[in-house]
Amino acid sequence: MPIKRYGAEKAGAGGQNLPFARAVEAGGWLHVSGQVAMKDGEIVHDGIVEQTHLTIQNVIAILTEAGYGLEHVVRCGVWLDDPRDFWSFNAVYKSYFGEHPPARACVQSHMMVDCKVEIDCIAYKGP
Repeated sequence: MPIKRYGAEKAGAGGQNLPFARAVEAGGWLHVSGQVAMKDGEIVHDGIVEQTHLTIQNVIAILTEAGYGLEHVVRCGVWLDDPRDFWSFNAVYKSYFGEHPPARACVQSHMMVDCKVEIDCIAYKGP
């Protein structure tokens, strides 16, 4: 089974190389690395609603590049910096995943970068 890696180019803050791929595909499964509200290599310092939109749009961009869509997502992992943001985050999240949401875990965590939310996902597209 071939493994395809999507982007480990200069995509981090300040244009630095990151020591991981944005996504890895194997056997119809696509594992998307954690995404944050980053635009042009910098974190966008807006509220949770705006950061959630941009974070999900970054996930969608990687899915699209690999030939997947939100309909292929089977699981998401979510990290929130502040648990008080949960309901606002959830409203935005639901607007993307609608009536067919994937499985999900959501936890509070201190972030490695100055953001309010991080999302990773696993997608599957059968033969």
